[in-house]
Amino acid sequence: METQDSVTIPALQQMKREGKKIVGVVAWDYQIAQIVDRAGVDIVSVGDTVGINLWGHPNPLEITMDEVLVVCKAVRRGVKRALVSCDFPYGPLQEGADAAVRAAIRLVKEGGIDIVKLDGANDFPEAVTAIARAGIPVFAQFGITPQTALQYGLQYSNAAKPGAQIPPELTARFVEEAQRLEAAGASLLDFTNSGPVAGEAVAKAVSIPVIGGFGGGPWLDGRMRMVNAAIGYAASSIDSPAETYANVARIVLDAITEYSTDVRAARQIKGAVPAPRPAA
Repeated sequence: METQDSVTIPALQQMKREGKKIVGVVAWDYQIAQIVDRAGVDIVSVGDTVGINLWGHPNPLEITMDEVLVVCKAVRRGVKRALVSCDFPYGPLQEGADAAVRAAIRLVKEGGIDIVKLDGANDFPEAVTAIARAGIPVFAQFGITPQTALQYGLQYSNAAKPGAQIPPELTARFVEEAQRLEAAGASLLDFTNSGPVAGEAVAKAVSIPVIGGFGGGPWLDGRMRMVNAAIGYAASSIDSPAETYANVARIVLDAITEYSTDVRAARQIKGAVPAPRPAA
């Protein structure tokens, strides 16, 4: 699908009111950004998971603002229609509202993004408000993460399993957190590991779209998925039985194996310009 109308936050909020699902993807490079934008997704998010998946860092906390900006610029160049979001790297949010505003300004001014995504935003409502007052939209993440599971009395490994249910007593708490983030000025919410009961309750309790990545489902206003995970583009996907929309890793492996065979057999490689034949 291809359309020329740029996605805006009011347009996403209208989609929620009309019951239309919002499609979000996480992307990290110019080529993929062009492809997903042409596919008609609504949000392209630059996740801090780029540090793990693209550069091999052991955890996302190591990625710096300068590294994030490099990726934001590449994605921004590739996206013409969708809304572009970017995760805060670890640090500015934890340093206070002033540091968070400065970081948000850099992401918008230098990275060209449309909305900043704050992981663990529920712990920093004052930063959400300060950034929103600076005229920068906020995509606020909350819910059960590896960092917050224990404070909710849960084991993250159990909460993140497919079909896992959030304890009923937590539903009211998550509804309150979502409403607090909306009141603080958030334009979008990312409810992590929502479960169908709490997820539906939260989505109905706020007027802004509630989107889910890990542990989300059709009970939310939309979904977010890493492109690499959706298309099976990771070395681990080659032999993985997990269901994906493609297995690009296997395709790449087979293609490079065939290319290597042609080179070693002294054959012309596919896609290369043939050398001119000697004159007769």
